[in-house]
Amino acid sequence: MPDIPQRRYTAPCPGCGAPVEFRSAQSTHAVCGYCRSTVVRRGEVLERVGKMAELFEDHSPLQLLATGTWEGVAFTLIGRLQYRGEEGGWTEWNAWLDDGSSATLGEDNGAYVFTRPLDLKGEPLPAPESLRLGAGVTLAGVAWSVAAKVTAHLSAAEGELPKLPALGAPFTIVELRSTDGQVLSIDYGGSPPRVDAGRSVRLEDLRLQGLKDESVKQETARRFDCPHCGAPVSVQLDTTRSITCGSCHSLIDLTRGIGAELVSSTQDEPVRPLIALGSIGQFEGVPWQVVGFQHRMGQEPGDDERFGWEEYLLYHQKKGFAFLVDASDGWSLVRPATGAPKVSSLGVNAAYLGTTYVRTSSYNAETTYVAGEFYWPVVRGQRTENVDYAAARGNGLLSMERGGSEITWSCGNRLQSATVAQAFGMQDQADRFKRDEVGPFVAAKGAGCSTVIVVLAVLVLILIVLSDCAGGSGGGYARSSGGSYGGYSSGDSHK
Repeated sequence: MPDIPQRRYTAPCPGCGAPVEFRSAQSTHAVCGYCRSTVVRRGEVLERVGKMAELFEDHSPLQLLATGTWEGVAFTLIGRLQYRGEEGGWTEWNAWLDDGSSATLGEDNGAYVFTRPLDLKGEPLPAPESLRLGAGVTLAGVAWSVAAKVTAHLSAAEGELPKLPALGAPFTIVELRSTDGQVLSIDYGGSPPRVDAGRSVRLEDLRLQGLKDESVKQETARRFDCPHCGAPVSVQLDTTRSITCGSCHSLIDLTRGIGAELVSSTQDEPVRPLIALGSIGQFEGVPWQVVGFQHRMGQEPGDDERFGWEEYLLYHQKKGFAFLVDASDGWSLVRPATGAPKVSSLGVNAAYLGTTYVRTSSYNAETTYVAGEFYWPVVRGQRTENVDYAAARGNGLLSMERGGSEITWSCGNRLQSATVAQAFGMQDQADRFKRDEVGPFVAAKGAGCSTVIVVLAVLVLILIVLSDCAGGSGGGYARSSGGSYGGYSSGDSHK
């Protein structure tokens, strides 16, 4: 594709005199890289309108002037905006495309969504108060589901910017998702509201160049004293929003930042994870590090029995976060899903990206113990509403969690216990990984009502026997899928 001429504009910063360059004609604001002055371009003159806060550095492999290709068009990352809300944060990269247009690469804890501004051609937008969590809405001829509705604020920015909300001023943003994996966000912070639409992408598909060099980047841990016992606590991931003290197991809230007042809560009778924090496991051909651990309890509505399972939060710099779930009926590896699966009217079936799933359970969940670091504020006693599904054929799993300001879907697959032990080089302890693994659910072809009744009768008998023989905290029931609710910053989102 031939290069399209693009006029660049450079002028001295009115704050310090350093050169400020505008590569895109669509950029109206910029942040001086030297004095952090926020400047607005008015014709051929730059005007200083304030000072921008320092960026919160994280483990993102992206940086300004990184280049790539999206849908056959080359692009350059020329600006970055960081947003924060009560339950986490996300980053939006301003991408200048060689065809003269602009786009946004949204980054949310290792998940990425590429979007463009969407012209609704005069179609009215619904009022934010009318968009309830989980409600359906049709825009631009597409059926959407409300996946998140949050109040956030701009915390920092750098480079060239297509927009500039007032620093620290709260605004409402609503995220919609479709059954085919599309994402649409409505930013009600301006007039008129900004609408962007796109879908998730993988970094490897963007053919990025100029990323941070992992081999030379040295991460320095943040350190502070535990507010409960005084022991030193180190924070490895800059995206961490909660952490546990390794000495007294107190759960510490970091949302106010280190140096501000730290809020801690004690945790008695710590659970010992089978896989140690910091361990490296090989999944999907890349190394994942265990950075967090949760023990959770579930209970079906109207049932006195409770059951438990454990979740390991895994981290990889370019692939983000995933959950390794350890339940009594087997292991699974799941990730947040971008789209909103289509659920049948009775909630028995769900369809997502060409796969049909059958509901296996619905229950309320509670976090009972936490260790390690998390990218959202984890609190002991955090509760969610959960529904699990299993693929009609194969080992696929799908689950929905509703809590706080977001509905989170996650999908993944069952794993053999031997596979998990081998991934962490613990083959000598393979017996400790063994679970009551179940085979993939296969829907009977052409099964009639009589077949279903017989199957249900057999299941009832089995459950009666299990209830008589069950022991331990899990009772006679086991959760089969997972992925912890992580607040509105848990998914492949663009906000």
